[in-house]
Amino acid sequence: MSLKIGVPSKGRLMEKTFDWFGARGVTMARTGSDREYAGAVDGVQGVELVLLSAGEIPRELAAGRIHLGVTGSDLVRDKLADWRAQVQELAQLGFGHADLIIAVPVAWIDVDTVDDLDAAAAAFRKAHGFRMRIATKYHRLVREFLTAQGVADYQLVDSQGATEGTVKNLTAEAIADITSSGETLRANHLKILSDGLVHASQATLFAARAAEWPPETQATFRQLAQQLGVADDLQAGAVVTR
Repeated sequence: MSLKIGVPSKGRLMEKTFDWFGARGVTMARTGSDREYAGAVDGVQGVELVLLSAGEIPRELAAGRIHLGVTGSDLVRDKLADWRAQVQELAQLGFGHADLIIAVPVAWIDVDTVDDLDAAAAAFRKAHGFRMRIATKYHRLVREFLTAQGVADYQLVDSQGATEGTVKNLTAEAIADITSSGETLRANHLKILSDGLVHASQATLFAARAAEWPPETQATFRQLAQQLGVADDLQAGAVVTR
């Protein structure tokens, strides 16, 4: 049985993932045409490359259809309830950095912290008769963060693209979104709350707890782990790079 590893199928995440494995003696490459999602792995026997979108990888890990997967830590935490019970973090890869943050209009000069947002949300509901809308696609992470901070008078509205524009378009009053440089936020006259960091994400290698791990697959994993420089204890709660 091959050890299946899912990696992002295109873009800089794919390239950086290939570079990370290649620097450790495991060569990954796409095969076939540019439109064909097929790949090959050299350097360790018994490893099969599965090319998927970054957003699909948490689902495939949780279902046990792949043994390992590289995707953003934000996606795993947002898409998988009780994610630690479903996957094991093996290594943070040091690229794909992005922060999930909460941002509000620059014009809200009295709102700088989450506590300020809480007060503004209560005032907004009193004035308008409905809860302040926060546009995001990261519902689980944002809800857990705001609940922990004691913010109650808000509603999450789904946004799968151009989230920064929802405030200007009057479909939301605030946003929670991924940012790396902050340029798009500034261009849309938004500011990040000073304590509004929900999660600092980066590309991470995960192992699937639900996958089948027969002895031959475990042996392949141990060989791959040694090659990559990560610990090979699949039962550990958190495994870090060596």
